[in-house]
Amino acid sequence: MEGFLVIDKPGGMTSRDVVNIAQRWFPRGTKLGHTGTLDPLATGVLVLCVGRATKLADTVQAMGKRYDTRILLGATSTTDDVDGTVTHTAAEAVHRDAIASLLPRFVGEVLQLPPQFSALKVQGRRAHDLARQGQVVALEPRTVRIDSIDLLAYDWPHLDLAITCGKGTYIRSIARDLGAALHVGGIVQTLRRTAVGPFTVQDSLRLPADAAAAHTRLLPITTLTN
Repeated sequence: MEGFLVIDKPGGMTSRDVVNIAQRWFPRGTKLGHTGTLDPLATGVLVLCVGRATKLADTVQAMGKRYDTRILLGATSTTDDVDGTVTHTAAEAVHRDAIASLLPRFVGEVLQLPPQFSALKVQGRRAHDLARQGQVVALEPRTVRIDSIDLLAYDWPHLDLAITCGKGTYIRSIARDLGAALHVGGIVQTLRRTAVGPFTVQDSLRLPADAAAAHTRLLPITTLTN
């Protein structure tokens, strides 16, 4: 048994949790892995590779992604989202035009500093593990590709954006840096990944599910070549 299984990951669950559940749906010894971590807060498209498809995990992970996010302005957080320790800045509302004028600054090949709480490895350990121990993690800015940021709605302090981007982009970093540029602070309140390459929410299997449903929704390896 082989192919791609697109899961609509629920909030509050890690990507590893999803893999652990999915392993019960396939014969013992079947190779299975995910193609890019989603934060526990995030929901949406998590592509699992089953069987021989695991050889294509890096290919899928390198594909473009689409997100819908709600940013809470006027706040900062230890994790750059509402799952961390949140501090409200008591900032005054900013005008929509000020936000719209700043968004192009974040589009293109840009240098982005990952969040302290991230899955990146520092000297062999996950940054989020070190951060939870109170250590300041020395992460370096990285070049990422952000293809577009569309302003969907704005009602202070809530800002809704649709973002298309490449591998390694942190939406939490966009929220943090946009909030800093506006001098009010910004954190991710909600985050939903709606697509990874050709895999979309419409392809996805919602949890809870069973083996029969998973086998029915398994997409062939040729999905990447069609």
